Amino acid sequence: MARLPLQTNARAGTFALISAYRTAAGLDLGQVYRARPTRIKVPSVYIDRITESTDGFTIEERQRTVRVYVRCVWGVYDGGDTVDQRDRFVDGFYAYVADNGRDSFGANADAVRWVGVEDDENFQADWIDTSRSRSAPPSNEPLYMTEITLEGFAST
Repeated sequence: MARLPLQTNARAGTFALISAYRTAAGLDLGQVYRARPTRIKVPSVYIDRITESTDGFTIEERQRTVRVYVRCVWGVYDGGDTVDQRDRFVDGFYAYVADNGRDSFGANADAVRWVGVEDDENFQADWIDTSRSRSAPPSNEPLYMTEITLEGFAST
């Protein structure tokens, strides 16, 4: 029975989708990271976490479901330009994933699905000391963040 590096493929495939969309759309994203950055320079897109659930059909057969949570940090939630940038990115990336996500999590995984989008207008990167970060907003203001969830399946 084949063993798939599904989480490895999911992270690499998601990063590839983001990078390719960035290039195709000519986006000015300050950062694109495969994991949480040590500093946030807005706009910033990174993979925050990956979760997995498994359903067993038989002793030897399982369905693995992997979810990748992508965070897009736009800046301070203070104006139309910020939300316009968010809306253009979300709509465009949704279409890009639908058109190009087929084998993104590996040839033996099912096509990547867009599961959801959620905004947080008061996001703070609690793992970063923003008081010492040169790229943080003044006065440690909360940031506007969008979390996009992608999902893929594989049977092993």
